[in-house]
Amino acid sequence: MPLPRKSQRDRFVEAVWHRYRTAGRNDLPWRQTRDPYRILVSEIMLQQTQAERVRGYFKSFLEKFPTLEDLAGAPAAEVLIAWQGLGYNRRALALRRTAQEVLSGHGGKVPRDEKALLALHGVGPYTAGAVRAFAWNQPGSLLETNVRAVYIHHFFKGRDGVTDRELLPIIEATADRENPREWWWAVMDYGAFLKSTAGNATRRSATYAKHKKFAGSDRQLRGKIISLLAQKPRTFAQVREATGEPAERVKALLAKLSQEGFLTYNARKYALAR
Repeated sequence: MPLPRKSQRDRFVEAVWHRYRTAGRNDLPWRQTRDPYRILVSEIMLQQTQAERVRGYFKSFLEKFPTLEDLAGAPAAEVLIAWQGLGYNRRALALRRTAQEVLSGHGGKVPRDEKALLALHGVGPYTAGAVRAFAWNQPGSLLETNVRAVYIHHFFKGRDGVTDRELLPIIEATADRENPREWWWAVMDYGAFLKSTAGNATRRSATYAKHKKFAGSDRQLRGKIISLLAQKPRTFAQVREATGEPAERVKALLAKLSQEGFLTYNARKYALAR
């Protein structure tokens, strides 16, 4: 697809800024800081999780681990307990490992360089770009679900299977390079607004995959097991009884959680890894 005409780009940019000026979500707590550690925490929490749900967890997590050093040195079990209720628990362990890498390889300072950020565990192109934009106001092209919603809605009306390769040139042509921090806030706020009023245009993206039903899923049961073991160590029989699930299913998930580093097994009891 050719780049949109200047008049189209100008109308688009004005629509984004107008929504931000009238209804920007600048009360979000991670927008009140320029601390790259806190911004990194927020970006990991916001992966696959809505901003309003993250708000309270962000505050309580940072009360528990106010510095990168605190997080890097914390037992895995403490980090998992602090993460409870947020879902996708592997993000908690990934964040702790990232903090450890920053502490050992960068003197405890989150690197500003994009290449160095990308070398950290669990940091991909979007997270690296977001940390650079929101901590240091560095320009770049961010691409996540709300950004896709905005650009597909405006520039690919009636099209299905829109690829990121098609989106990126338009994103680069319209991005504000002088004020990237607020520009990306504005785009993401606009995307959230469009999803609630005009439907989710990301469903027309080539990357879109419908989420599997959470109720009754392995993901739900994994979270339930971790919540149980956050209270105290338990035997297999106790975990099975508390979950009410078939023995084979519980056994398989306990084995997988142990393999992934979430659990330990000692004296016939499972416990959160330290």
